[in-house]
Amino acid sequence: MTTATHEETLGFQTEVKQLLHLMINSLYSNREIFLRELVSNAADACDKLRYEALDNDAIFEGDSELRIEIEHDQQAGTITLRDNGIGMNRDEVIENLGTIARSGTSEFLKQLSGEQQKDAKLIGQFGVGFYSGFIVADDVTVRTRKAGTDHSEGVEWRSQGEGEFSVADVELERHGTEIILHLKEDAKDFADDFRIQNLVRKYSDHIDVPVRMPKTENARDDEGNEIEGSEVTTWETVNEATALWVRPKTDIEDEEYKAFYKHVAHDFSDPLTWSHNKVEGKLEYTSLLYVPGRAPFDLYERDGARGVKLYVQRVFIMDDAEQFLPLYLRFIKGVLDTRDLSLNVSRELLQQDPQVDKIKSALTKRSLDMLKKLAKDDEAYQTFWNTFGSVLKEGPAEDHANREKIAGLLRFSTTHTDSATQDQSLADYIGRMKEGQEKIYYIVADGFNATKSSPHLEIFRKKGVEVLLLHDRIDEWLMSHLTEFEGKSFVDVAKGDLDLGEVEDEDEKKAQEETAKAKEDLVKRVQDALGGDVQEVRVTHRLTDSPACVVLPEHEMGYQMRRIMEAAGQPMPEVKPILELNPEHALVTRLEGAEGEGFGDLARILLDQAVIAEGGHLDDPAAYVKRLNTLLSA
Repeated sequence: MTTATHEETLGFQTEVKQLLHLMINSLYSNREIFLRELVSNAADACDKLRYEALDNDAIFEGDSELRIEIEHDQQAGTITLRDNGIGMNRDEVIENLGTIARSGTSEFLKQLSGEQQKDAKLIGQFGVGFYSGFIVADDVTVRTRKAGTDHSEGVEWRSQGEGEFSVADVELERHGTEIILHLKEDAKDFADDFRIQNLVRKYSDHIDVPVRMPKTENARDDEGNEIEGSEVTTWETVNEATALWVRPKTDIEDEEYKAFYKHVAHDFSDPLTWSHNKVEGKLEYTSLLYVPGRAPFDLYERDGARGVKLYVQRVFIMDDAEQFLPLYLRFIKGVLDTRDLSLNVSRELLQQDPQVDKIKSALTKRSLDMLKKLAKDDEAYQTFWNTFGSVLKEGPAEDHANREKIAGLLRFSTTHTDSATQDQSLADYIGRMKEGQEKIYYIVADGFNATKSSPHLEIFRKKGVEVLLLHDRIDEWLMSHLTEFEGKSFVDVAKGDLDLGEVEDEDEKKAQEETAKAKEDLVKRVQDALGGDVQEVRVTHRLTDSPACVVLPEHEMGYQMRRIMEAAGQPMPEVKPILELNPEHALVTRLEGAEGEGFGDLARILLDQAVIAEGGHLDDPAAYVKRLNTLLSA
């Protein structure tokens, strides 16, 4: 290496400054993970070079034995980690080491509270890779040259993690990346041969690139005897250096699976569960899929990076191969290694390969089976549902073939518990259905309290019929695609005519018909008073405590979905509700005896109250308040 030239000092991106501040103040509860992060990055660099070399093996520059080397100097207090992977050019160094090139950064920073334990977990959740070096080092030097470039195109990056970094051009004989950590005083115990080896075996044993460390021993003569005083240094591989997914499941410990997940997902926490599967026959592939224990910050960015790591015959092809899992399973992490794709496959070719659809179908079923198995553990599945439930709800609309399986994995709040916690399955609901009940009833509203208190539930509570309480923003859209489960159709209790089937006896139905006939005159008067503001007025048997409610036509879009569409700038046609009156309520009795302007005001008050109870908005709230005040002061 020659003297550095073209040196410049640059400032870190604001987000990086904040992260480095947290790093330097040791927010990680477990400092030793810095080595795992750096080894993982080095392994990725080797994988990328192996892939680039498929089209041009000259890029190896005569050094095709990919490896990671770790050296330490206890006296100087340094650890050096180098790889002969893809390397970086000057622009890539500035981009990759000066900014965080990942969506969700601002959301991540908003979550930071200043509470050490909480923030430490968030940092681990976000995954900061290279920057973890500053947990143990107060000065970091990176020397790198991109494979296939001239020796003069090397780059040296240096920073003390205080807001600035310098970048200089240097001459480097070998391609790849070398990182030198100048350890803090309280971290110099990491510069120990035995400790480094243990950390490599603990966190990086599964890396399929050999991790080597120097070993000094006496030379040996031709007969294998040691020659005293003639020390030689050799390189010893200290990790298993075998792709974990190709090993038999019976030979892999749970801790190894967990460690591999942290490598492949760049996550600090353990996964909830995993599925390791080898398929032979017409299709040959091995998959290792994980369900994370926590969500990434870009989970709801549907265009964000997602998918599994793709290998072909153990040759790395790409990160985030999204073609092998549907969008609603974008939280699944893992590895796919197949023999049925060409080594020079690209994202464009993947979209045209019929084998991809077959593998996608198989991995989707494998993922859903994994979740079904996880659901046997109520506590673990509740953790999953609280984290990824809203994403899984996208499934019925996207995956018709697996709609029934997905429906079985959904969880809801219901009137059985009246709890906001979504922990009841459709199978639970069916198991509690009343004798003669043939339908699954549900109601949709904004917020749990709005669903629980809806007047539409009054007859159901009286009859002891359970109702699903749907209060997520996605729920109405979900139910438009989820029409039945185990032969039972879904019914929105706030739409169309109410039919409780065999739950109501013939005498009750006959009494309802007689009441409706007796109130025909009142219904006509209310209809005339409200004019074109309602589609219809009728008496109802669905209310026991409320004077009135509004019902939408059976196939009309609900209030919740309308608001979502309007917020997205989609103009919505006007919808006229059906007003239903409770003939047993005192206000309706009073309405029946009212005349003139008082009748019209009271009728409109009942309509406005019913609209508010459904989560709708009034066109003229002030007029409603005025009418109500007149009624109260009468």
